[in-house]
Amino acid sequence: MTREFRARIRAGDLLVGTFIKTPAPHVVEILGHAGLDFAVIDQEHAPIDLGQMDMLALAGRAVGLPLLSRRWGAQTDWIAPLLDLGLTGVMVPHVLDPAGAEAVCDAVRFARRKRGLSPSPRAGNYGGMSIPDYRKASDESSVIMLQIEDESALAHLDDIAAIEDADLLFVGPADLSQSMGVGFPSPNLDAAIERIVEAGRKAGRAIGLFVGDASAIPAWHAKGVSLFVCGSDQALLRKSAAQMMSSAKG
Repeated sequence: MTREFRARIRAGDLLVGTFIKTPAPHVVEILGHAGLDFAVIDQEHAPIDLGQMDMLALAGRAVGLPLLSRRWGAQTDWIAPLLDLGLTGVMVPHVLDPAGAEAVCDAVRFARRKRGLSPSPRAGNYGGMSIPDYRKASDESSVIMLQIEDESALAHLDDIAAIEDADLLFVGPADLSQSMGVGFPSPNLDAAIERIVEAGRKAGRAIGLFVGDASAIPAWHAKGVSLFVCGSDQALLRKSAAQMMSSAKG
């Protein structure tokens, strides 16, 4: 499932997922049964620790739902422990330039000879995989999403998009609009997103985008965005509950 997910990203398939902000494996299980293509556990904006990530990763593998993590911090030392747990990949916020992008790739791909190597965790079947097989399987399946959400990163789009080990450039529109000092939404923000899409197109790199509602997906998909994170588990629950109460009580 996870290896297929990376291939689908690189093929430009339309993929739709959501953020998970609630550290409960039941949420992962439900979203997997609902048919989502993937989910991103939002360690950047929700209080989810490594032990809780362990249980979420276990649930993801059990139900066949590819899981990534997004987490705060300028360093990359948080990445390998999450991949060891069996996560499919990472979404890294605030990638500003090629050096930052390369550091993320160093933390993920064993072939770059900088990531600590042990097949003993879940990702290596608890030692059931040989080191060569584990290295190969991890490098072939682990997904790297680089978030473009700062105005300064727009000057480096072509160089970031050219990094072959990166799978996708993901637009964080809220932070990008804040960095640019423009509205969200606004024509200026849309133009910046289109610049990112174009850089990805030229380099053959997939583009992802956060949207608050699924109704926004068709228009951006037509413009070249292929992966969407739509809302979050908490937003989905709140919206459904509000609709229920509105229907019940007018």
